[in-house]
Amino acid sequence: MSAMISAYVAGLMLSASLIVAIGAQNAFVLGQGLRRDHTLTTAAVCSACDALLIGIGVAGVGMALSLHPALSRLLGALGGVFVIVYGVLAARRALSSDEDILRGGHAVRGRRAVVGTALAVSLLNPHAYLDAMLLIGGFAAQFPVAARPAFAAGAMSASVIWFFGLGLGAAALSRSLATPAVWRIVHAATAVMMIGLGLRLLHNL
Repeated sequence: MSAMISAYVAGLMLSASLIVAIGAQNAFVLGQGLRRDHTLTTAAVCSACDALLIGIGVAGVGMALSLHPALSRLLGALGGVFVIVYGVLAARRALSSDEDILRGGHAVRGRRAVVGTALAVSLLNPHAYLDAMLLIGGFAAQFPVAARPAFAAGAMSASVIWFFGLGLGAAALSRSLATPAVWRIVHAATAVMMIGLGLRLLHNL
């Protein structure tokens, strides 16, 4: 039992250390929370996608994919283009007028559109594959086979806690934080990080 608990805590801590960095998922969950737009659905989809990728990684599929350079380059190219487009759209929002920023901040989309975007930022994000499949999957390999499900459960728990905490926290503070200045900072930070990440990915192909 102690080995299972140790594996669970290790998975929880590793996943938590990787997930808190700002990225497409976090920016999207934060924005959805601030506008109170299907916050729980957004958090649930992002958590489920992370759980899927973590499970695949712990099962060893991520390491197998890393042995095929052509496939890795293709995923890297698709991911690089995706995050650059996401960053450009965020930059446009950051440069828009206060009225447009607030209008966009309060705009509520349909559940289907929200789910589609959440899937995109989760599954088209190259960092998701690097972190969930390769890093977490590779780290899991050091544990005995019997303890790996506990390690995976810990890693998945970190995603659930983080995404629901981020979304619900942003929703709770939305009345005080949903100002043009805050929205501009969120969009600008997202743009800089996403465009920089995308250019680096494409440069390293």
